[in-house]
Amino acid sequence: MVMACFIQAVYLLEIDRQDEKGEEDGLAPKWWKPFKYKVTQTLVDERDGSIYGAILEWDRASALSDLILMRPSGAPRAVLALRGTLLQKPTIKRDLQDDLRFLVWESLKGSVRYTGALEALKAAVERFGSANVFVTGHSLGAGFALQVCKDLAKQGIIVDCHLFNPPSVSLAMSLRSMSEKASYLWQKVKASLPSKEEASLDIAKEEGSVKKRLRAEKKWVPHLYVNNSDYICCHYNAPSSTGPEGAPDEQQQQQQRKASEIAGDVVAKLFVTSSKGPQKFMEAHGLEQWWSDGMELLAVSDSKLIHRQLKSLYTATAAVPPPAKS
Repeated sequence: MVMACFIQAVYLLEIDRQDEKGEEDGLAPKWWKPFKYKVTQTLVDERDGSIYGAILEWDRASALSDLILMRPSGAPRAVLALRGTLLQKPTIKRDLQDDLRFLVWESLKGSVRYTGALEALKAAVERFGSANVFVTGHSLGAGFALQVCKDLAKQGIIVDCHLFNPPSVSLAMSLRSMSEKASYLWQKVKASLPSKEEASLDIAKEEGSVKKRLRAEKKWVPHLYVNNSDYICCHYNAPSSTGPEGAPDEQQQQQQRKASEIAGDVVAKLFVTSSKGPQKFMEAHGLEQWWSDGMELLAVSDSKLIHRQLKSLYTATAAVPPPAKS
C-alpha cells in the first residue's frame, strides 16, 4: 500500500538524519519518488531534533517527466505521514514518553508531536482542501493520526485517515471497561424494575436525536489495519455485541443493529490481516506486512472499541462549525 510506503519513508528520514545522509545518498527518497510525490515539510520534535512526520505532495514535474499527465484518480494532493517508535538511542526516549502517555491516558494531546501534527494538517487542509489531504500513521504514529483527525472531525473537517497497527491498549481503557461492566450489571437490574417503559422511551428519544444528527452531518470514516497477533492493536477486532464476560448479549446485539441502521456509513473501515497462523510480535506489528504480495485483508464491520470512539465523536454536544476563511 502506498500509504504504508510513505510511513516507511518517514522512519528512514529519521534514520538518514542520524546517519547524516541527505536526499542524494539517503534511503528515504526511494519510498516516495516511485509514486511521484515529494517531501515538502518534515515535522521535527523540538525536544531532541528527531523527525517524526512529513508532508508529502504530488510532484507534478516528476510525473510529467514520465509522461504522466494527470494525478491518478483518488490520489491525494498531500499526505501527512507519521512514524511510530524507533528503538534507537537518539530518539527512543521521546518515543517511549509518548508511548507511556497513551498507555496511561489513552490520549496524546499533551505531546509536542500532537501540536505539530495538528498544525501541519490544518495548514495542508487550508491549502489543498480537506478532500485532497490524507493522513496516515503506524503504531504510535497511528495514535497521533487518529487523534488529530478526530479533533478536526469534531470541527466538521473530514480528512481521509489510514491507520496501521494503531495502539488499542491503555490503563484508561481498562478502567473504562470495568466501569462498563458495572454499568452493564446495573442496566440488568434496572430492566427488572417498573420504570422500564420510561427508560425505553428516553432511549428511543435519544436514538431519534442521534439519527437526525448523523443524517445531517458528513461522517468521518477512518481506515484501520490490524493484525490479531499484534497485542498492541488486536483489541480493535473485539466485537461490540458481547456481555461483560465476553458472552453474547441480546440487548447489546439489538442496540448494535440499531446503531448500524441509524449510522449507516458511520463505521470505521476495519481491515484484519488473514494470516495462516499465529505470528511473532515483531512480524505482526511490522509495517512491511502491509505492502507484501501475499497479504490478504478481511473487512470487519463490528468493533467495540471503534463503536465507543465514534459514539463519543457523534454524540458530543453541539458540533463546532469549521472556521471561516478570511
